[in-house]
Amino acid sequence: MTPPPLTWLYAPGDRPHVVAKALAAGADVVVIDLEDAVAPDRKEYARAATAELLSGPQLLPVHVRVNALGGAWAAADLKAVAGLPGLSGLRLPKVTSPEQIGAVADATGGPPLYALLESALAVERAYPIAAAHPSLRGIALGEADLCADLGVAGDTGLDWSRSRVIVAARAAGLAPPCQSVHPDTRDLAGLAASCAHGRALGFLGRAAIHPRQLPVIERAYRPTAAELEEAETVLKAAAREQGAQALPDGRFIDAAVVAAAQRTLSRSRRP
Repeated sequence: MTPPPLTWLYAPGDRPHVVAKALAAGADVVVIDLEDAVAPDRKEYARAATAELLSGPQLLPVHVRVNALGGAWAAADLKAVAGLPGLSGLRLPKVTSPEQIGAVADATGGPPLYALLESALAVERAYPIAAAHPSLRGIALGEADLCADLGVAGDTGLDWSRSRVIVAARAAGLAPPCQSVHPDTRDLAGLAASCAHGRALGFLGRAAIHPRQLPVIERAYRPTAAELEEAETVLKAAAREQGAQALPDGRFIDAAVVAAAQRTLSRSRRP
């Protein structure tokens, strides 16, 4: 079983040297950003530089976050990168409807799509968006824009929206969403605490905007030694006897507990 990605590292598309560093930083996925990280007068250059890079295969998955759908640059972004051999996924910002997903899938020929929900309307439509098209492989929140839209502040002000998106992804058969970025790249203690909170909610992994954040995210989302030991105990017991049963220490296990143990072990099998 291929382990799920835990780290997505953003890099601005108009700074190829930063993208090169990101590709060597140890992230599971690199996301080349054509949207927020690129000034309007640099959009064309960022698009061309990204297309040049992705004209050949890459050693790890590379996604591209295009500009907001329906805006001045999105169509050109999609045309420039869709179908390139180095592209592993398209991240679509400010999605608000399932129809947008279908339209992008039809226009691009079906590369893996990831929808970013960044408004109250998008969160309300989380499940229809998540179930919109077979090409959609994941959903996630864009928390900075969502905070502005809702007028909330603080790390817990979005917990209801976070839970809604996590449930929608599960209901649609998608992987658990990754957490949105922690914007203070030097606040590693705050990042660790936020990751622990996100993991408890049901997120899996996190986007980063600086390589120094990657080890913190990795540690937060890797299973601990105790979790691995417990998962192995559960699976060994399940292999000996089918059906619901109690372990010697009194813990009760059934099919749901076994599935959780299998997920735990899968997350530990990383390069």
